Amino acid sequence: MSKDYYKILGVEKTATAEDIKKAFRKLAHQHHPDKESGNETKFKEINEAYQVIGNVDKRKQYDQFGADFEQQGGFGGGVGWDDFMRYARGQNGGSFDLGDLGDIFGDIFGGAFGGGGARRRQAVGNDIEMRVDLDFKEAVFGAEKTIETYRVTACQRCHGQGAEPGTTLKKCATCAGHGIVEQVQRTILGYMRQRAACPDCRGQGNRPEKTCQECTGTGVTKQLTKLRVKIPAGIDDGQAIRLDGEGEQAPYGGGAGDLYIRVTLRRQDDFQRSGNDIVSTTTISFAQAALGTKVDILTIDGVVEMKIPAGTQSSKVFRLKGKGVPQLGGSQRGDHLVTVVVHTPSKLSKAEKKLFKDLAHLHGDSIETGGLFGFRLSTAYY
Repeated sequence: MSKDYYKILGVEKTATAEDIKKAFRKLAHQHHPDKESGNETKFKEINEAYQVIGNVDKRKQYDQFGADFEQQGGFGGGVGWDDFMRYARGQNGGSFDLGDLGDIFGDIFGGAFGGGGARRRQAVGNDIEMRVDLDFKEAVFGAEKTIETYRVTACQRCHGQGAEPGTTLKKCATCAGHGIVEQVQRTILGYMRQRAACPDCRGQGNRPEKTCQECTGTGVTKQLTKLRVKIPAGIDDGQAIRLDGEGEQAPYGGGAGDLYIRVTLRRQDDFQRSGNDIVSTTTISFAQAALGTKVDILTIDGVVEMKIPAGTQSSKVFRLKGKGVPQLGGSQRGDHLVTVVVHTPSKLSKAEKKLFKDLAHLHGDSIETGGLFGFRLSTAYY
């Protein structure tokens, strides 16, 4: 009876190559015989299914002729289960390339198989974190700062090539310019062929005809560099910005890490920040609170005149719209919140005491219990 390889892998006939590969990965992890929950029979079955419908040409023949298309000459080549088990037990006396299957098994066994090793991952240099001090106004409106860093960067003499100026790069003889070499590695499953970055050219595929005297062929040196950094408006204390690729450079053609600029705000006595709002206080007299007045308020944009209506109580908060901090990455600004404090005099002259007494009696207020203005005149004032 013809086997349904799609059903074995749990995919539809319309499944993409990626869908088939994902299904096999999942089942291979689940049923591999080296695992406690493994099932060698089931694993053999899903391996057979993947060897067919995981291959573009074999899948076409399978879709046309069914599982017995091997009789039509369709299965030729590839890695069969028996071959794999003989190889795993070290009975074949050599090694073979597992190809795509090795890539999948590499996920299971952490790269013991050869397929995944063929992909060279570019090394990346270290990230750097620096601090920059800002005053309150710089944080609100943004600023430009010059940052000095002593970091690993591309060699200025050879521009990161690793070759002495005036000389050329030549193809690596060890890997024939591919940057990849094949090695035979002994594992728990026997000897396996593994692909790795060439140790002589470090995966670049070429080598300097003459190495750079400055960087000795690494392509990097440690240097003091200056960088002009734009600090965005609205940034707050402790926040950081990331500059991609401005960290340390990896040697031998590798990439660069990132630079993180963390902000520290200097102390500001005139203002405090609450989210995107700025808060401050202003003090007025009893007379100003009772009769109303206009006061000058220092804002981040300069001095603004603010009207205080008659009868204002202490701790009343007034809002100056749009005089706060811009939203980080946006243009809309918060508000400036002004808290009014009504000043209570600690000492009064005789004339002032008389005026307050007359005012209290005028309104029928008791000096001992307080009244219209919410204050108490005790004998201590006298």
